[in-house]
This record gives sequence, C-alpha cells and structure tokens, in this order.
Amino acid sequence: MVRFENVGLRYGLGTEILRDLSFRIEPHSFQFLTGPSGAGKTTLLRLLYLSLKPTRGLITVFGHDVATLSADALATLRRRIGIVFQDFRLLEHMSTYENVTLPLRVLGKNEATYRQEVMELLHWVGLGERMWSPPAVLSGGEKQRAAIARAVIARPQLLLADEPTGNVDPMLARRLLRLFIELYKSGTAVVIATHDIGLMDLFDARRLVLHEGRVHVYE
Repeated sequence: MVRFENVGLRYGLGTEILRDLSFRIEPHSFQFLTGPSGAGKTTLLRLLYLSLKPTRGLITVFGHDVATLSADALATLRRRIGIVFQDFRLLEHMSTYENVTLPLRVLGKNEATYRQEVMELLHWVGLGERMWSPPAVLSGGEKQRAAIARAVIARPQLLLADEPTGNVDPMLARRLLRLFIELYKSGTAVVIATHDIGLMDLFDARRLVLHEGRVHVYE
C-alpha cells in the first residue's frame, strides 16, 4: 500500500530532518509510529498523507509515485486516507454531526444511507449529547473524539492518527484503541503516532521507531 525507498526530507537549505527512510506499510496492517518528541512523527505522517513531497527518494502510495502526480491526482488519493490531526481541524461553522459526516458528503453519499451509523458512532465515542454542538463549545478531548469519528466514518483504506489519545483519560484511550483495532480487522491499514508506551503495550503490533531522523522497524 505504501513504500518508502531512501526517502529524505529537508526544509530549504537546512539539514535533513528525515533521512534514508525505507519501509513498507502493507494492506490490512497495524503499526505504531513512535519516538521522542521532535523526532519527526508528524512530518512523517504528512508525507504519508501526501501533503508533503520528499526532497529525495521514492514514495509510492496505492501504487502511484507521488512525485509524478498532479495536485488533483493527489487530492483524489487522499480521499482513500483518513487522518486525525493533532490540532483536530474541525470546521467551526459546522456541528459535530456535520463535521463527522463531511467525508461521506465529499464522496457523494446520501444522508439516509449513513445517518444512523454516524449517530451510533457519536454515541459510542461519548458525543451523543454533543451531536449538534459547534466545535467552539467542545472540550479538547471532545474535539479529539469528533476528529477521530470523522477519520474513521468512511472506512478509509489507510488511517493515520497523530497522538489520537493525547487528550483523553486512560479508560477512553483504551476504548478508542479498540475502535482503531476494529477498523484494522475490517481491512484498513492503520498507523498511530504516539509516545504512550502504555497504550502500545495494550496491542501487539509492529512498531516504527523514529530516532535521529531514521526509522527502525520492529515486527
């Protein structure tokens, strides 16, 4: 599904912040992306989400060399990827329900086909009472759960999550991890960036460890 070969990234004329990255993400796989703060986890997720292009090396996603794709082609590929950003990126003029349904509306789906599923998911993540509230009145943890629900609702082929349990208590973190595991079991490839060792110990999965700009893979 994703292949990195000798990928490097630098900003401007600075030194490379990621270098010699070579790894694969297979379909229907689950992996944690970890490493110390500042190691480049978010930057690597941006490469995976196709919002950054590498300075050197080869990245292929769904069989396409991303360096050769137009902006429109990249946007089309992104529709097959779900992402949970650290800053949530909820649209302030929309309710929680409307934010979560956005990927489905982009795909042109009729609300009658997904309304019940969305409502059930919002109740499951503890947002049933906040369904029609705008982001401005949500807590940080509630915004995070809304962002997670939005990322998973369309059952993407690849799910990327940047510290998705960082603003919730341990019990809810476990519940959200179960949601990611169920998505993986249904066929999605999952990449969760986290520094929470306790969370990673709850599920035996491959680990991509970023250290000094390089990825070390532990199966």
